[in-house]
Amino acid sequence: MTNEHPGAEAAEQAAAMLTAVGMPRMPARVMMALAGSPDEGYTAADLADRLGVSAAAVSGAVRYLVSMRLIHRLSRPGDRRDRYDLAEDSWSGMITANAPLYGTLAASLDRIADENPGAPASAARAHEIADFLRYLAERMPQLAAEWRAGRDAPGEGTAAG
Repeated sequence: MTNEHPGAEAAEQAAAMLTAVGMPRMPARVMMALAGSPDEGYTAADLADRLGVSAAAVSGAVRYLVSMRLIHRLSRPGDRRDRYDLAEDSWSGMITANAPLYGTLAASLDRIADENPGAPASAARAHEIADFLRYLAERMPQLAAEWRAGRDAPGEGTAAG
């Protein structure tokens, strides 16, 4: 990795944080590199150069991130190489799209707790986690909508300058 790219050190630190919470390492690095990309995005070769990795590593990471709708392919007339950039609203969209998973997971935890009456402390913990997941399922879409409304309101932008 070279430091000629904007935010290279911060991008690597952010990628390490994403990896620590479960995102695969190379997709995390690619996504954070794209956060500091030029407006026209990066080609796969640009990403490989920036990150000091093989084209194959970038290809797999790009495929993963496109499937997660976190990045998108930019095609330009006359340019045979695809470029990549972060998708608009990718994070809020991903969180909103995953909200139903929390409700489903909560139902499973309730069932686990209900089928474990001989361990009341364990069952209570499972029910508490289920309650929290139901809260997330309800609030995450609301929070994303509130954020978008605040961002889109005239004079109410939330982006740091």
